[in-house]
Amino acid sequence: MAVAQKRKLEDLNVDEFLQSGFDSGDDEDSGGDEDAGEDEQPQQNGLQKREDGQTTNTDDVVDKKKGKATEHKDQLSRLKSKDPEFYRFLQDNDQSLLNFDDTDSSDDEEEKRYHSLRGQLEEASSGDDEAEESAPSDAAKQSKKSAETIKVTVKMIKEWRSAIKKNPTPRLLRDVTQAFKAAVATTKGEGSGPCKYKVADSSVFNALVLFCIKDMFGALQKILNLKPDKDSKKLVLPSSSPRWQKNHLDIKMYLSGLVQLLSCLTESSVISAVLRHANQLVPYYLSLPKQCRHLIKQLLKQWSTGEETSRVLAFLALNKVCRHKQDSYLNTILKQMYISYVQNCKFTSPNALPMINFMQRTMAEMYSLNTQVTYEHGFIYIRQLAIHLRNAMTMNKKDTYQSVYNWQFIHCLYLWCRVLSTLHPSDVLQPLIYPLCQVIIGTIKLVPTARYYPLRMHCCRALTLLSSNTNTFVPVLPFLLEVLLKVDFNKKPGRMSKKPINFAVILKLNNVNLIEKAYKDGLLDQLYDLILEVFHSHACSIGFPELALPTIVQLKAFLKECKVANYCKPVRQLLEKVQENSGHISRLRQKASFGVSDTAAVAQWEKKQSEDGTPLTRYYSQWAKLREKEIQLEISGKDRMEDLDLPEIKRKKIADRKAEDKRAFKDLFDSDESDEDEETLKIKNNKRYGGGDDDDDDDDLDLSDMSDEGPDGDDSDGSGGEEDEDDQDDDGGKGEGEDKEEEEAKASKASKQLSTSTLAELKGGAEDLVEDLELSGDDEEEEEDD
Repeated sequence: MAVAQKRKLEDLNVDEFLQSGFDSGDDEDSGGDEDAGEDEQPQQNGLQKREDGQTTNTDDVVDKKKGKATEHKDQLSRLKSKDPEFYRFLQDNDQSLLNFDDTDSSDDEEEKRYHSLRGQLEEASSGDDEAEESAPSDAAKQSKKSAETIKVTVKMIKEWRSAIKKNPTPRLLRDVTQAFKAAVATTKGEGSGPCKYKVADSSVFNALVLFCIKDMFGALQKILNLKPDKDSKKLVLPSSSPRWQKNHLDIKMYLSGLVQLLSCLTESSVISAVLRHANQLVPYYLSLPKQCRHLIKQLLKQWSTGEETSRVLAFLALNKVCRHKQDSYLNTILKQMYISYVQNCKFTSPNALPMINFMQRTMAEMYSLNTQVTYEHGFIYIRQLAIHLRNAMTMNKKDTYQSVYNWQFIHCLYLWCRVLSTLHPSDVLQPLIYPLCQVIIGTIKLVPTARYYPLRMHCCRALTLLSSNTNTFVPVLPFLLEVLLKVDFNKKPGRMSKKPINFAVILKLNNVNLIEKAYKDGLLDQLYDLILEVFHSHACSIGFPELALPTIVQLKAFLKECKVANYCKPVRQLLEKVQENSGHISRLRQKASFGVSDTAAVAQWEKKQSEDGTPLTRYYSQWAKLREKEIQLEISGKDRMEDLDLPEIKRKKIADRKAEDKRAFKDLFDSDESDEDEETLKIKNNKRYGGGDDDDDDDDLDLSDMSDEGPDGDDSDGSGGEEDEDDQDDDGGKGEGEDKEEEEAKASKASKQLSTSTLAELKGGAEDLVEDLELSGDDEEEEEDD
C-alpha cells in the first residue's frame, strides 16, 4: 500500500524496513486518503517504539560525555585539597588548564567516526535513467569531435603560406600550430590527444614541415612586433612583447612539437634544416624554461652522435643558449658535454678521430665563456684523473692499470691540455697547469715498457701542446730520447708487414708488432716529429743552445751505433737542423747588451727573434705542411704503399714469355752462315726420302736436331718423334747395330739439355765443335776408301 507522506528512514524499525515496499512518489500521490487511516496506527506504534529506544541511547551518551568531560575537572578539584600550593601555581601561571569547557573536542571527533544514516533513500530508477541519458550524449560528443577534425591538404598549406606572409594573425597562428601538432603526432605512432587537424599524407607532412621551417620565425616576429636591437650582442626576448601573453600558448605548443620532431628524424639533411630553424628560435626557448631544457637535451644528442653538419649546428645553438643564459644553463650543459665526450672516446679509429678533435675544440670554446666555472670543473675532473693514477700506482693489478691506460683517460688528459692552452693567459686557470703535467708524467712512468710506447707518444704530444701555448717549460725530451736509446734499430726485423702502423689510433703494441719492420719505421717517424715539435716550441728561446746540448750528444751517439742507413738519415737531418738553430741563437745573443736577470729585455729579444724567424722555424713550417697532408691521408684510410719500397713482382703470361725467349735467341743459331741452315734442311729432306748415309751428314743432322730444341729442352716441333720413327722405317740401308747407336745418341741428347750459357758459348764459337768429335772405326774406313 502507498503511504500518504514520504516515510523517513530513521522513523522505521527493522521489521518495517524489511517489509516496506518503498513506493515511488507518483504512487503516493495517486493513492487515496482511504489507505492513510489504515497505516496511521502502525506508524504511530513504530514511532513510539523508536522514541523509547532513542531515549535510552541518548541517556547513555550523555552519561559518557559527562564522565569524560568532567573527569579532568574532578581531578583538578581534588588537587586543590591535596596539593594547594601546586593548584595556586596553576592559577598564577596557566589559567587555561583550570578554566575550560565541559565539552571535549575529542568527543566530537569520536562521534564523527560513526556512520550516520541518511534521512531518505535514493531511488534506483533515477540513477539508471541518468546513465542512459548520459550514454547517448557522450556518443554524440565523440561523433561531433570526429566530424570537426579537418584533413590538411596541400592547398590549405599554400593558402596559409600566402596569408601568413601578407598579414599574420593570432588566429592563423593557432591554425598552423594545430596542424603542425597533428603532423608531429604522426611520428609518434600514437595519438597525442584531440587535434583539430589531421595529417594523413606524407607529401602533406613534408610540405607543412617545410612551410613552418621557412616562414614560421618571420611570422612570429611580426605577430609579436619584435624588432632587432641595434646591439647585435644583446638578445631581445619575446616575453618582453606586450602580445606575448595572448600568443604564448600557441608558441609553446609549436616549440614542443619542434623538439619532438627533432627527436624522431633520421635523415641528416632534414635534421640540419630543423636545427637551423631551432637556432633561430633560441630566444623563444629561453622564454620557456621547460621547452628549453627539452631542446638542450636534443642538442646534446646531436652534438655527440649526429653527422658533421648536425654537430656544428647543435654546437652553435648550445653556445647561443649559454651566452645569453649562463646562470641557468652553462653549468648543466658543460657537465652533460663532458659526459658525452667521455662516452664517445671509448674507442678510437681513423674515422672517429676527427669527431673527437671536434668535440675537444668545441668544449674548449664553451669553457671559455666563464673561466670561474671552468676552474671548478677542471679542478674536479683533473683530481679525478689523479685519483685513478694514484690507485694504479699503489695497487699493482691489471685492472688498475686498465683504468689509466685506456682511450678515455688519454683523451681526457688531452682535452684539459687543449682547454688550458686555448684559454691562456688566465690567472684563474694558471694553477691547474702544474697538477695536469704531473698526472701526464705519472701516466708515462706507470708502465715504461716497449708495448706502451704509442701511449707515451700521445702523452708527450699533449705535454708539448701545453708547454708551447702556455710558455711553460716541461721536460719532454728525456722521455723521447729514452725510447731512441732503448730500441735496438740494428737488429733485423723478425717479419715484414705490408701496412705501416698508425700510431695515432693505438695505445699499445702486441708481441708480433714489436718484431716487425713497420714498428721501428713508425717509431722513428714519431720520435722525429715529436722532437722537432719540442725544439720548434723553444726555437726562439735565448737558452736554446743549452736546451739542445743533451739532445745533440745523444743523437750523435745514436748515429755512431746505428748501422741502418734508412734510420740514420732522418736522425742526421734532425741533428743538423738543431745544430744550425743553436749556432744561430748563439751568434745573436753574443751581440746582446743586457744581462740574464733582465727578464723584460729577454722577453723583448725573444719576441723579435720569433718575428724575424730562425732556421728551425722556417724548416718546421715547410715540414708541417707536408706532414698535414700525410695525416689527412691516414685519417681518410688510404694506404701509403709508395713509402714502403717493396719490390714489385710482375708475372708475365706464358705466351709473352715464349715470344720474348724467341726474340732473345733469334740470332743464336744464325751466327755462322746461312748456308749451314740450308744444308741442314737438305740433309733432313734427303734422309726423309731415302737420301745418303754419310757420316758428315749424320753429324750435321745431329746439330740440326739440337737447334730445333726449345729453350726448355723440348722439341720445338711436336711431330719430331714421329719423323724419327718414319726415318727408321724408311731407312733400309742401315743395320740393327746402327739403329741401336742412333737410339742411344737420341737418348743421350734427350737427357742432356743445353743451358742458356752453353748456347751463348755456342753462339760465340771460338772453336768448331765438329772438329773435336771422334770418328768411329767404320767412318775411318769409309774415308780411306774415298
